[in-house]
Amino acid sequence: MSALSFPCTIFTTKNRMDDFGAKDMHCGDLSAEQLKKDFGLSIVSDRVDPWTLERKKHQQVSTYPASSSWKTESISKQECINILFDEFRTCSKTFSFYGPYKDNIIEMITHMQHKKGLDFSSSRLDAALREQILTDSSTTNSSRILLQKALSINIDWENGFLPLNLKVKLTDAINGSILPKFDRIEDRFNGMGISVHDTWATQISMKSLRIEGDRFRAVVHYKIQDHFGLDNQDVLDWKFREFRLFRIWFVLQRYSKFAFKPFMTNMETTIEITGERNVKKN
Repeated sequence: MSALSFPCTIFTTKNRMDDFGAKDMHCGDLSAEQLKKDFGLSIVSDRVDPWTLERKKHQQVSTYPASSSWKTESISKQECINILFDEFRTCSKTFSFYGPYKDNIIEMITHMQHKKGLDFSSSRLDAALREQILTDSSTTNSSRILLQKALSINIDWENGFLPLNLKVKLTDAINGSILPKFDRIEDRFNGMGISVHDTWATQISMKSLRIEGDRFRAVVHYKIQDHFGLDNQDVLDWKFREFRLFRIWFVLQRYSKFAFKPFMTNMETTIEITGERNVKKN
């Protein structure tokens, strides 16, 4: 019986890495008329009108009783873009106001503004991924816990290795899990829900497996990719369109006269999974 050799990939999602053809990676493909008519985006910003390139200014009107109104000032396309990105950053604070990851979204918005679609990665995102994996204690959903159980059951303890033909048991265990993502209640406010939320593609590999007596130690690497971009449904859904953040984001990305490129968000971490021989086969 052959032993599984390392490193080896034990799981990949159907969604592939670097999928620039995904719907949320479209860019600069919509006209002003389409955005207003098909997506209900006549009003995008509280500060500027991107369709007329005018800045909105609030003014008091000298009438009795006192009232107020808006006046406009013509600006350049670049001024309009700068104001929209500043407003984008300001709006993001509603979803990101505490914890070590709260500045992720600001960094990612600025990356979109200046980096022309280049991939994004950061040590903070890697740390958030690691924390999510290690703190997920669900015995039915955690990929880490289900992989631990699969190893305990399928290691050939008498000979001290994992049989090659039982690699599929590890894949099946991960298939039965909920892969790491950021949709917990705390992620609505700590910056991870708005900057990543769900993920697009995941690859999990085992770098090593050490078996000593009735215990094992596995080193497992997670590589995860998300898209920092919006597809049509993200704005057609009224619940999201009500937020200025999503209206501004969609227009900056999809409006043919702006066309700021979405980008790949890359996260990775390596963890250790330890266990012992005390789990019985079902």
